[in-house]
Amino acid sequence: MCGFVGVVGMRGAPVDPGWAVRMGETLRHRGPDDDGLFADRSVALGFRRLSILDLSPAGHQPFESEDGHLALVFNGEIFNFVELRDDLRARGHVFRSTGDTEVILRAYQEWGVDCLSRFNGMWAFLLYDRRRQTVFGSRDRFGIKPLYRRTLGDRVCFASEIKGLLTVPGASVEPDWETAGRFLGAGRLENLGDDVRTFYAGVEQVPAGTGFEIGLDGSIREWRFWNLPAEELEASGDPVAQFRDLLEDAVRLRLRSDVPVGVALSGGMDSTAIISLMARLREAHEDGGALPALHAFSYMPPEFDEARYVMATVDATGAILHRTELGPEALWDRLPTLLRYQDEPVHSATAQVGFEIYRLAAAHGTKVILGGQGADETVGGYYPFFADAWHTHLRRGRVRTALRDVREYCHTHGTPLAPTVAGTLRRFALAEANRFGAYRALVQGRRARRASPLQGWFADGVVPSGQTAAGEGTPLLHASLSRAVQQTPLPLYLRLEDRNSMAHSVEARLPFLDYRLVSLMFRLAPEWKLRGPWNKYVLRESMRGIMPEVVRARVDKMGFPTPMATWFRGTLGERMAELFEGRRMAERGIYRMDVVRKALASHRRGEADHASALFNVAQFEMWLELVDERRAASLP
Repeated sequence: MCGFVGVVGMRGAPVDPGWAVRMGETLRHRGPDDDGLFADRSVALGFRRLSILDLSPAGHQPFESEDGHLALVFNGEIFNFVELRDDLRARGHVFRSTGDTEVILRAYQEWGVDCLSRFNGMWAFLLYDRRRQTVFGSRDRFGIKPLYRRTLGDRVCFASEIKGLLTVPGASVEPDWETAGRFLGAGRLENLGDDVRTFYAGVEQVPAGTGFEIGLDGSIREWRFWNLPAEELEASGDPVAQFRDLLEDAVRLRLRSDVPVGVALSGGMDSTAIISLMARLREAHEDGGALPALHAFSYMPPEFDEARYVMATVDATGAILHRTELGPEALWDRLPTLLRYQDEPVHSATAQVGFEIYRLAAAHGTKVILGGQGADETVGGYYPFFADAWHTHLRRGRVRTALRDVREYCHTHGTPLAPTVAGTLRRFALAEANRFGAYRALVQGRRARRASPLQGWFADGVVPSGQTAAGEGTPLLHASLSRAVQQTPLPLYLRLEDRNSMAHSVEARLPFLDYRLVSLMFRLAPEWKLRGPWNKYVLRESMRGIMPEVVRARVDKMGFPTPMATWFRGTLGERMAELFEGRRMAERGIYRMDVVRKALASHRRGEADHASALFNVAQFEMWLELVDERRAASLP
């Protein structure tokens, strides 16, 4: 929805409001519609507004209480604000606005910091309580909305994006080389295994699902206000109906807006379920008057043709389709711009696809987009989850169920049965040995031998030796889903989604991350997530008769892919070669340029596939150039 910054002085340290003004200017793209500043002796709050709810001046932030004792800056949406406002009115509170910002302030007046558990939404906020001399802040359950912080002496600075913390006087602008080295060595952002550190030294992010209070006397406390359900329960009632009702209600709440709402549409089940439910809700509430058109935005490259699925959905929902088909040269040219908005490296060229979809939405005047992010990690969408489900059945003594599911999976997906069964049993035996201490030593030894396969691409000391991928552990489905939500890959994907959308002043809303729906999924047994050849089983069953059958029964998975390996063998290979011949890259002393160039040549000849590693090196060099630029701008 917006962007904000804050500076809190502790132990009597004064705060210069100019800091907040300068920091806030870096976030103009997040809020082009309005700006505001609140300043007290030791607190300054700056705000950039993207008007989504209550477009009147009453929605201006920082939002202050009538008595001047509370001041709030808030980024995100509280989707159940209507119900909360009705509750608070019944308790005697009087509202002067129609949006959700004031609901947070009144909820704090009524329930204090316990208000967090009542919010259904995505948020980050800072609330200054002058009476208590504290700043209360929070980030939503899954970290959909960002919040970064940096401590400089007796001052704690906050911003919705990292760039907002790089303009603070006296703050250094340097890479965090431990984080960078782990990324370069592993070749993956998803497995860095740290939800606090960033690629910039001294800048950390507030963990998801936390609340905190900073006292102006210097006291600080932080706590988790929500956790995933710890264990599964036997299904009661009708899980399919429960899931369908909750998902439909999650979509209904996320349609609350005073500006146009659209959807990011691929040919997969997640976005198709969302747009199908949007169409269903529109039909149910049609009263004879004209309804706004339903707009869908899609990336449809010829190399990955999903037109059959997308057009079936468009025909079924009556949506107006807007499509983009950007070529490799244009995506390459825009990569530095993407990194400028993201502040940190991205996981692949697929991140650029999201960037272009939100650009397309903005060009058509759509300020809010619903997307399917979060479904794979909660409903069980990734293919490795099949093996975790089989392992879970074996652990529980359900051998016949496990073998039946393996057989049906292999038959549908064209996978050899005997090797799959043998691999499943071998993996189960090794994992069970872990319960007696043997497995861990065995696997860690194997990981150490294969650790950091790209170390030879970098100078000594750049990549930590013997590093192992984070986020691995007991291969039970519940544990794997928990890691996917809390560690890898969802936190990364949420960062990409937020920056890509807000770069174009568009708000992304994610119905699958309604906490009620996630709580249900984590309480359901494995067979409601993966069964036989089907992933996302409960989603598939809940969408019978609602989404096009050609999509509902689809077994392959694409999302928004890019043919990166092919591109790097064509014209992008030439562009990359030019980058690798640059003097600045050679002078950094962190790359073994002869090794990197040989890998590119081998890839271009078709002898090997180094696309992902080459992309990481190229984008990391572009990111370092951005750091150089920002460092120079920060110098007096």
